[in-house]
Amino acid sequence: MIKTVLFDFDGTLADTAPDLGHALNRLRTARGLPELPLTLIRPRASAGSRGLLNLGFRITPEDDGYAAMRDEFLGYYTQRLCHDTCLFPGVSNLLDRLRLLNIPWGIVTNKPSRFALPLIRQLGLASEVACVVCGDDTNNTKPHPEPLLTACDQTATHPSHCIYLGDDIRDVQASIAAGMRPIVARYGYLGTGLPPEQWGTRDLINHPEELLAYL
Repeated sequence: MIKTVLFDFDGTLADTAPDLGHALNRLRTARGLPELPLTLIRPRASAGSRGLLNLGFRITPEDDGYAAMRDEFLGYYTQRLCHDTCLFPGVSNLLDRLRLLNIPWGIVTNKPSRFALPLIRQLGLASEVACVVCGDDTNNTKPHPEPLLTACDQTATHPSHCIYLGDDIRDVQASIAAGMRPIVARYGYLGTGLPPEQWGTRDLINHPEELLAYL
């Protein structure tokens, strides 16, 4: 019996790729490089600044200058945090149905709280969400199970009574490690690695409202 539904944020509840991509392209144009198309940026959006900076500049955290470039990227992102970001089509209807079913829902994201919390407020979700666990709220981030288990503690729900919807292989790995059922949002970003059919779960949905079938 499912008592609580947990969601990843970027690429699952909210389409944040346009604003993340804008920040990346500001870095590129400032250095005389052409902008990258959103179709190329979107699969990397769930990987955060590390993945996007690697896409845009082939730079890693071990490289000189990475920290300064990351801070510049995050500064641009802060200036345009919720300009083109929006909920994915069908998410609002899904959350309305969960409310009618009296099923609480929460957000578990690797996104730092200084970005996630303002976005959650600006998207009109703050009054309804039962819990929010951000990337800087726990000692470990996904794929470690700690963030999901923290959400279970905050909602007083056993992991076996939760499902977690995400769009990255780390979401599936964290769910399995936490003892809850993972479901993949195939409409999300999905990364550039293994196809989602090989992530370790057979539960995949193409539209947010398809999640209702699991309740």
